[in-house]
Amino acid sequence: MALKESDSQAMSTNLKYLSLGILVFQTTSLVLTMRYSRTLKEEGPRYLSSTAVVIAELLKIMACILLVYKDSKCNLRALNRVLHDEILNKPMETLKLAIPSGIYTLQNNLLYVALSNLDAATYQVTYQLKILTTALFSVSMLSKKLGVYQWLSLVILMAGVAFVQWPSDSPAAATKELSAGSQFVGLMAVLIACFSSGFAGVYFEKILKETKQSVWIRNIQLGFFGSIFGLMGVYIYDGEPVSKNGFFQGYNKLTWIVVVLQALGGLVIAAVIKYADNILKGFATSLSIILSTLISYFWLQDFVPTSVFFLGAVLVIAATFLYGYDPKPTSNPIKA
Repeated sequence: MALKESDSQAMSTNLKYLSLGILVFQTTSLVLTMRYSRTLKEEGPRYLSSTAVVIAELLKIMACILLVYKDSKCNLRALNRVLHDEILNKPMETLKLAIPSGIYTLQNNLLYVALSNLDAATYQVTYQLKILTTALFSVSMLSKKLGVYQWLSLVILMAGVAFVQWPSDSPAAATKELSAGSQFVGLMAVLIACFSSGFAGVYFEKILKETKQSVWIRNIQLGFFGSIFGLMGVYIYDGEPVSKNGFFQGYNKLTWIVVVLQALGGLVIAAVIKYADNILKGFATSLSIILSTLISYFWLQDFVPTSVFFLGAVLVIAATFLYGYDPKPTSNPIKA
């Protein structure tokens, strides 16, 4: 019996670190490949980010249907019954996902805009402001109480991001700014994405807490509305280029890698929430920031780190750890 319990604990630990390893890989590789794909100079039209967002949503739906199929013991009739009962027979529950889905679709499009104008390292660090927005929306929408360590971490986080965005007068920075496009546009895109991520994430958490539907069913509903909103965006903003050069114009192997990595994002985070804790998630985020900075400098060569950036990145990493820190009482634990 003790052997079985130890095996179960070992498997749980393995799943925890496996999910975190996948999160680090997914987060880092998505940012770097997306940045590379948006700055790579090649002949012909560049792929449209709006179409990439739609394809990612469709892939996410397919992946979630496969996971529900697995949970239904690989029985097609059981799968059909679950989808019918949980989605079609509960239209009001399904409609609740339209709001966060629309916001997530906006956010996904903004990430392409951000990485077309910011280097991967600056984007990765600045995007951690979503911790701040998520915390503020959690307090206002879920009546969540933040501890002293968490409030302190949010102050440190804001200071760190401010240092990262601090203008530099070095010639290298001036050259980078000219070649990377409008840094202001990139910064605005990241900030709006942080607010949308915070609101949509808390809204989604609120829905999950109020109902008993599985995360995979909820992700199918999100993907359904996300596909609709995404197609509307394609029609409104890129209707002319699509009619001229086709929906898949500019697509290559790298584009498909970006799309698949983006589709995997929500599923990986769901696995991390299930198997890991906040401190380990913070470690994964910090490792992703460090890897993005190193690869952006050595491989993409579109980033020159300064002492001010280094200080800001260290503060953001420290804030990420501090926010997830939960001091355990030695005795008589109080129920949250």
